[in-house]
Amino acid sequence: MKIGILYICTGKYDVFWKGFYESAEQYLLPNTEKHYFVFTDSKTIDETDRIHKIFQVQLGWPKDTLMRFHLFLNKEDELSKMDFLFFFNANYTFVKTINEDEILPTENEHFLVGQIHPVAYHLQRKDFNYETNPNSTAYIPIDKGKHYFAGGLIGGNTFAFLKMCQNLKQNIDKDFENNVIAKWHDESHINAYFVTHEPKKLHPGFCYPQGWYLPFVQKTLLLDKNKFGGHAFLRGENKQSSFQFIHAKLFYLKLIVRAGLYKIFGYSFI
Repeated sequence: MKIGILYICTGKYDVFWKGFYESAEQYLLPNTEKHYFVFTDSKTIDETDRIHKIFQVQLGWPKDTLMRFHLFLNKEDELSKMDFLFFFNANYTFVKTINEDEILPTENEHFLVGQIHPVAYHLQRKDFNYETNPNSTAYIPIDKGKHYFAGGLIGGNTFAFLKMCQNLKQNIDKDFENNVIAKWHDESHINAYFVTHEPKKLHPGFCYPQGWYLPFVQKTLLLDKNKFGGHAFLRGENKQSSFQFIHAKLFYLKLIVRAGLYKIFGYSFI
């Protein structure tokens, strides 16, 4: 069995690669053949027989995250040779062994994997930050949706995953044509897709932010980007997009305070 790992680290995000790769080799499906498809403009990442570098320049925020399905489909022929595909955010590291039965989905789970968001795992439906703009293809009606998924870890068997990518690419392109961008970008579109294709649900221990305390077995560590210069620095954002991100942080801080999931002086954001 071959596992394809999709990883995007353009610009300064290559700072996370070494820790991601070494910990994945040790803990993520350790007895399985893994291939890393690294979309990057970095000159410091070496290509091997299992590390496949795909040159990718920064697209600017939010396209760096919103257009990820387009990037994956550009390499559809190579990815189709894998049995399963998983995407991880750049700042993931692995701290405990993850075996096949924990992460590989079944037919009853639409052969897909989703990550329950560590902020939203015990919130009520009314508090989910779904897309509420009916002009967006990511829109979720008020009577739909049971879970809120994080965008930083998605996966599935190759056929189901690429089918999802094709669907989301089309939706994102349609939104662009209508001058619409979903509020949480790719994450909003992922949540809309999972309403009708409910996936295998990974608990928040698979998406464990640095500095948090969660009532789940910790499988990963999401490194705090603030310790690496912050989101704006890593993304190369302009002032306007930085302001938008500050607004988003305030929204999530409200949810974190409500959920009681933070250390008083040590909270961090994904």
